[in-house]
Parts: sequence; structure tokens; C-alpha cells
Amino acid sequence: MSDILTKDDLRQFGLLLINDLRKIVEKAEINEKDTIHPEWLKSRVVRKLMDMSPGSLQNLRVTGKVRFKKVLGSYYYNKQDLSNLFSEDK
Repeated sequence: MSDILTKDDLRQFGLLLINDLRKIVEKAEINEKDTIHPEWLKSRVVRKLMDMSPGSLQNLRVTGKVRFKKVLGSYYYNKQDLSNLFSEDK
């Protein structure tokens, strides 16, 4: 006897698959927070913590005041360099 798949079967399978993928992504995001090196912060985190615009952050990068890394289109900034910006005696 052969089983026949219907559109409803495929739709239900798709919904189950999407739900499983969401769980995997959520779990990966939680684990990622534990494994990312805390000395490097993503651009949006830096902007939020320091309450600065993307342009201001780009200025720091271009002038060489902070070290950065570009990984797959995202910029990461050195946390120590950002701290030193405000602790330097001038």
C-alpha cells in the first residue's frame, strides 16, 4: 500500500520544520553569547552602550582611535580601546 502525500501534509511538515529551525536558532543565539570573546563588541552594541551614531563610530574607526575587525560585513570593536577613549589623561 502506498502512502500519498497531500498539500496539507507538506504544509504541516513545513510548519514543524520552521518551528524546529527557530528553536535551533534561539539556542545558538544563547550559546553564542557565552562563546563570543567579550573583548570584541559588535557595532550595534557599542552604539547602544555609548549612545553614539553610526557616523561617530565610523569616525573612531577611520581615525584609528579604536581597533576593529570586519567579519562577514559586521564590524567588531575592541572593548579595551573603547574604555581607553574616556580614561586617557589629556
